[in-house]
Amino acid sequence: MPAPKQFLEFIDTNANKFIQRLADAVAIPSVSGDAAYRKDVFRMAEYLGNELKAVGCQVRPVPLGKHILDGQELDLPPALLAEIGNDPSKKTILCYGHFDVQPALKEDGWDTEPFVLTIDEKTGKLIGRGSTDDKGPVLGWLNVLQAHKELGIPLPVNLKFCFEGMEESGSEGLDELIAREAGKGKFFEGVDAVCISDNYWLNTRTPCLTYGLRGITYYKLTISGPTRDLHSGAYGRAVHEPMTDLITLMSKLVTPQGDILVPGVEDLVKPLFDGERELYEALDYGIEDIEVSAGAAIALSDDKAAVLMGRMRYPSLSLHGIEGAFSAPGGKTVIPAKVSGKFSIRLVPDQTPENVDPLVISFLEAEFAKLNSKNKMSVESLHGGKPWIADPNHWNYVAAKRATQAVYNVQPDLTREGGSIPVTLTFAEQLDVNVLLLPMGRGDDGAHSTNEKLDRSNFIEGTKLLGTYLYEVADVKT
Repeated sequence: MPAPKQFLEFIDTNANKFIQRLADAVAIPSVSGDAAYRKDVFRMAEYLGNELKAVGCQVRPVPLGKHILDGQELDLPPALLAEIGNDPSKKTILCYGHFDVQPALKEDGWDTEPFVLTIDEKTGKLIGRGSTDDKGPVLGWLNVLQAHKELGIPLPVNLKFCFEGMEESGSEGLDELIAREAGKGKFFEGVDAVCISDNYWLNTRTPCLTYGLRGITYYKLTISGPTRDLHSGAYGRAVHEPMTDLITLMSKLVTPQGDILVPGVEDLVKPLFDGERELYEALDYGIEDIEVSAGAAIALSDDKAAVLMGRMRYPSLSLHGIEGAFSAPGGKTVIPAKVSGKFSIRLVPDQTPENVDPLVISFLEAEFAKLNSKNKMSVESLHGGKPWIADPNHWNYVAAKRATQAVYNVQPDLTREGGSIPVTLTFAEQLDVNVLLLPMGRGDDGAHSTNEKLDRSNFIEGTKLLGTYLYEVADVKT
């Protein structure tokens, strides 16, 4: 069932208003991983709740409890549960998104202020933190609702929304909320399928639907020694240095070619099935796309399928940073008293945090013992989530394929993605329904990076896609 012509025209006519709404949202620095910004995450929740009410939704902010961040006990931001429509003759779609963002500072390398939406009229880029991850897609649903309300057109399906403010920090409290609200008489009762728009096209030209995600387990490896930072001239080669121990241990985790060196981790990976490699060969995505997106010719191989499977189908271990080390401009001859290395493993079936964490921790303990160091070591698993795979032939995906064809005049690629959205698996398991990932942004949007952007065309055409998808859902046979 095609979307009404007046709906599509409304989106085009009101494009500038929608972009202003995105600018208003980007201006709220809702960084969930920094205690100094917690008030702004609450402010973003209030803003989004008011916007949902304005387009006809019933909205319930749900407190999620407290947690410890940066040594402080803080209230978790509320989740927003919203709904519109309760026609038993219509399907019910649950839409998920998040309103928190990654940290961003101008001095990180941004060309513009990260929390001011900058519109590049020449390229059509809408530049700002959260523009593509995930405020743009979340506001796309609001745009759809506003169009139907102002045009007086009934929605083709019932809609429920679950928006959270802790996705970038492990979605604390969300799994418990979903478990509480699943079942008869609860908020999620009657949901027929889930749609999540929190990922990206593989490239800049071909829309895709994503039916698989890697999981994650994130670690903090800490080495401590002296009670204070020391002068390297006075103590160098006289004491065990925490930084030396840390660098030695982190160098034992992964090779420059990406091979994970922790024994047993790679053994947990499910083998390829017959013909699986050919699926990656057929994708409209190649080495050049990866290198353009990365900004440098640094792909691990010229083998397209191998590189794509490395990104989507196999686990990866990445080293992220060192806390406590000197990193300011200039030179400082200090021996840090305590340093923490951050790294993570992206997981694939049949890996889980539960079966990978013991392997990593025991390996690091054994390697640290070999150093004969008098320093102390600890390993923490900060957060984790399981990998997820869905059936791409389900009616939910059929509707999304038809919608993509209608809006973009091309069949979408079917992909697995390298990132992690742990709530995807939670919805699939708790609600026992199909989950679809329907991306709005492009592969070069730079989510989590400097100069994050969402192209104007993707924001506007992506809003049409979300609306058209609802009409195709209403029409497709189950």
